[in-house]
Amino acid sequence: MVHKPLGLNGNFTRKYEDTRKATRAVNESFESPSLITAFLTQVSFYILMLLGFLSQALFPPKIVKEKNRDGYPPLFDKFSAFYSRYVYRRIRDCWNYPICSVPGKEIILKERYTPDNGWTFKFTGRELKCLNLASYNYLGFAEASGPCAEFAIDSIYKYGVSTGATRQKYGTTDLHVELESLVSEFLGTEDAITFGMGYATNALNIPKLIGPGCLVISDEKNHASLIVGLRLPGAVIEIFKHNDVKHLEELLQQNIIRGQPNQPNGQYKPWRKILIVVEGVYSMEGSIVRLPEIIALKKKYKAYLYLDEAHSVGAMGRHGKGVIDYFDCDPKDVDIQMGTFTKSFGSAGGYIAGSKDLISYLREHSYASCHAWAMPPPVAAQIVAVLRILMGRDGTNEGQKRIEALARNTRYFRMRLEQIGVIIHGNDHSPVVPILVYLYSKIVIMVRTLYKYQIATVGVGYPATPLYEGRIRICLSAAHTKEQLDYALEIIEKVAEEVGLKHSRKPRDPDVVEFDKIKIYRN
Repeated sequence: MVHKPLGLNGNFTRKYEDTRKATRAVNESFESPSLITAFLTQVSFYILMLLGFLSQALFPPKIVKEKNRDGYPPLFDKFSAFYSRYVYRRIRDCWNYPICSVPGKEIILKERYTPDNGWTFKFTGRELKCLNLASYNYLGFAEASGPCAEFAIDSIYKYGVSTGATRQKYGTTDLHVELESLVSEFLGTEDAITFGMGYATNALNIPKLIGPGCLVISDEKNHASLIVGLRLPGAVIEIFKHNDVKHLEELLQQNIIRGQPNQPNGQYKPWRKILIVVEGVYSMEGSIVRLPEIIALKKKYKAYLYLDEAHSVGAMGRHGKGVIDYFDCDPKDVDIQMGTFTKSFGSAGGYIAGSKDLISYLREHSYASCHAWAMPPPVAAQIVAVLRILMGRDGTNEGQKRIEALARNTRYFRMRLEQIGVIIHGNDHSPVVPILVYLYSKIVIMVRTLYKYQIATVGVGYPATPLYEGRIRICLSAAHTKEQLDYALEIIEKVAEEVGLKHSRKPRDPDVVEFDKIKIYRN
């Protein structure tokens, strides 16, 4: 097999010896619902669809009719338009709440109502403070005051709110230079490059790393930004079952044996390069990548590894450095480390970290570096301030306290939910906690009822999840207090009892979960 460098026109490779044995017990649960629950979920969805079709046929609202479009083909496909107007519209009040505050451990929502069954919304003029279980504020750095906010404010007076240019054209400040230096040092890589948007970090950089003649093997639960980036450059894409290392190896073997497809006279032609693409923490499942096993496979078959740590950097590991830290792996074993600053850092943008050759190549060729505006200085300043705290450069242990607080909150909340008897998915240490409710109607009841009790959550259903796996997704934060978590758990148990969400058939631990005695960072 030909082993090409990562850049399409680059001249660099990665050669490292495996000097560590990284192992850790992976405790994950993906309990299935009963057959009757699965059946009712299917039936209820089709009833909802039927009601939508009847509504469309009998009561077509004038509000959705476009004018001056005679002779135009539909801009959207018919099913998407129908689903949005006649299915999602009925429960649209459960999403897209306008907020009026920093999304910290509490959040202020702007109250609204719909006079026409979800077609339009009007504000009441009132605001409601809620316990925030919806935002990706893992380390609690989404704050309106404090050293990070003050540093970001100071940067506005020095640099303004925008550089007014790309990184290659007078868009690089000393803040960007310091930020990239801190990122690479924090992650244990040779270099790093940052971008103003997390989604674009994947979508606009991956096309410069692969192309025709390359093979990509991607986890089926990978984020949309990864999928878009993989589809653009014309590489062959294979999908392996979520976190299924055995299936991944089968695909590696099969494709290496077959080589590139559609060759003249059936000749064998090896792949230019093979790239395995995974995430650290999967934001919809709460699962954690089986990193040590995947690293072993990538070494065995001489493939490159692209790791998206958007939801794991800051949130996982003894030092908050992501799943590489969580499994105690060698950072040099991951060829491309990607992450975002929108979750644990309370900011925006993304990064790619790796070897100097890789980063130098991206600085010159990345679409996001060449054509997108540089990260705004106050955004960069927020991240720099957070990194200084996490690395202890502020002279305190505040960063480590937050990392440990998140780990303890996560274990406590998950253990208590298991005692309540609801089905939760994911890893025991993942701060993303999906509570499976299955039916669309129960998603709506759960979100609306929790809102009445001033708890903000996110409901997720088809097409964002499989049809029969509707859920309430909870994101925990280091900023949450035990009292806040206990209040949320009390209300969740009450609603679960009323609505019928205690589907779990697992044995329940009767012992009281003692918050202060929870062990963290133990196998």
